[in-house]
Amino acid sequence: MSEPDEKTRVTTIVQKPIGKAEDGPRGTDCIVVIYTKEPTLLGKRFELDTSPFRIGRGADCNIVLEGDSVSRRHAHFVQRDTQWFAVDDGSTNGTYVNDEQIGREYALANGDRVKVGPTIFKYLTGQDVEAQYHEEIYRMTIIDGLTQAHVKRYLLEALEKEMIRARRHARDLSLIMFDIDHFKKINDFHGHLAGDFVLKELARIVQSRIRRDEVFARYGGEEFAIVLPETNLEGARALAEGLREKLESSKFTFQNEVIHVTVSIGVATLTDQDRSSMDLIKHADQKLYDAKRGGRNRVVA
Repeated sequence: MSEPDEKTRVTTIVQKPIGKAEDGPRGTDCIVVIYTKEPTLLGKRFELDTSPFRIGRGADCNIVLEGDSVSRRHAHFVQRDTQWFAVDDGSTNGTYVNDEQIGREYALANGDRVKVGPTIFKYLTGQDVEAQYHEEIYRMTIIDGLTQAHVKRYLLEALEKEMIRARRHARDLSLIMFDIDHFKKINDFHGHLAGDFVLKELARIVQSRIRRDEVFARYGGEEFAIVLPETNLEGARALAEGLREKLESSKFTFQNEVIHVTVSIGVATLTDQDRSSMDLIKHADQKLYDAKRGGRNRVVA
């Protein structure tokens, strides 16, 4: 399912060369876009070569982001001696570092994630900034910047490999597909930042309850998948039911508001009729559809 459409735009100050987006790093401290509603921005690098370096909806900002959750002057980066700080400019929705809302300012360390509206930047510093940047670009090809789950492309490749392995060694292979019930209502009632929080927190809970060899991925929007090697249908159903119960009982609290979250889950296991990863995904997705049609907040296998 697709994410809510929230247009995001980045521009630079024309009369100054500062804050210019670069495709290649030069060794200066920088911030890299690791998550955004606008795919063309993913991986963009902005050098922190001026202080203060401002982010917001206003045209005078070094990075201009459009969106209801972004203030005109939302936040800025400022350098004191050799230390960079993230500073919130009294924004309506706050500035977050490593998923925690900051007060006035926060002293940044290498690898810190700064969230302004729906956009997440990663701060890079040190002697090996260039190497870090390229490593981050590679990481974006396999890891979703918001949830830290794997991306769809990685899931498809992993599932194909597991299908070959399962058939070669005559072992079980199952797939879980699930999505968040009434996720649009969460976004509409609590706001898109709350929706992002739910996605991130849900992913954290799921990742804490699966084994290392099980591949967890964000399939799209609010839909997720888990590849379960050497797991039969009953074992996959039991895990799915445990996840459903855990998520239903978990307390999702965003800005002092409690959000009730449930999921609908479909479970399928590999059969001789499944010729490709998409065949198995279609079977699990059909079971997910049956779970939603049957009233949601349930597992169908």
